[in-house]
Amino acid sequence: MLLDVQDLTVTFQGSGTPVTAVDRVSFQVARGETLGLVGESGSGKSITAFSVLRLVPPPGRITGGRILFEGRDLLTLSEREMREVRGARISLIFQEPMTALNPVMRVGDQIAEALTVHGMASRSDARLRAIELLEAVKIPDAGRRVRDYPHQLSGGMRQRVMIAIALACRPPLIIADEPTTALDVTIQAQVLDLMRELKARFDLALLLITHDFGVIAEMADRVAVMYRGRLVEHGPVRQILREPVHDYTRALLAAVPGMTGGRPEGRPRHANGGHDDPPLDPRSVGPSGPPAGPTS
Repeated sequence: MLLDVQDLTVTFQGSGTPVTAVDRVSFQVARGETLGLVGESGSGKSITAFSVLRLVPPPGRITGGRILFEGRDLLTLSEREMREVRGARISLIFQEPMTALNPVMRVGDQIAEALTVHGMASRSDARLRAIELLEAVKIPDAGRRVRDYPHQLSGGMRQRVMIAIALACRPPLIIADEPTTALDVTIQAQVLDLMRELKARFDLALLLITHDFGVIAEMADRVAVMYRGRLVEHGPVRQILREPVHDYTRALLAAVPGMTGGRPEGRPRHANGGHDDPPLDPRSVGPSGPPAGPTS
């Protein structure tokens, strides 16, 4: 197993009572697999993803669990050892490339930096590799665009640059945090097609963070549903789409046009085996859901 997260707990300590943002979450990602982590804003999915790289922003901290990656518990590594993992073994594609990219640094230099920092290329070789990576993510006229600054690129192109940076060191695992949220529908589809193509080409595993079950249906092999800091349902995508069990999963599916969140012949059966129930607003799910947590 490439990634094995066991009973991960993340707590935020403010001026009052500590708040548990991620509560004993466990999941696995196999080599070459795409796991979708889905939930609304505030469900804890992004904090879970940042925890894998030990990038939880203060005042949050990981207070329990294990994060096994390639057999090593990342929570036991020094910060220096973690810097060797970030980018080289696990890469992160951020939600908003305009804020993630350095605005005063050419995009080619930012791609090349990922290679030189990890000692994978000399400066001259890294520049050539940057052009190859821009070509791989289908940016036209890559030899010229490599000298552009982020503000000179469209939103879709900036996200392609982020993907190129993530691919630079050929990591076995990429975490994509809402990679298409800031894009229009047409560009979204192009970026998802590109990610699917590159995943197959480079034999990547992908941890895909999203609030959109439509993206999950298109991209993922398995899905884990997060609600108020906990995993409430997980399994193969086809199974979850066909027979969702938890009320919250059904509510997320009902929010996507064309997805009923249940059996093709009708509405989904309730988790307790009783009668079919009407779709729920995700925010109205009652006692069956776990306690509230802060934003994702």
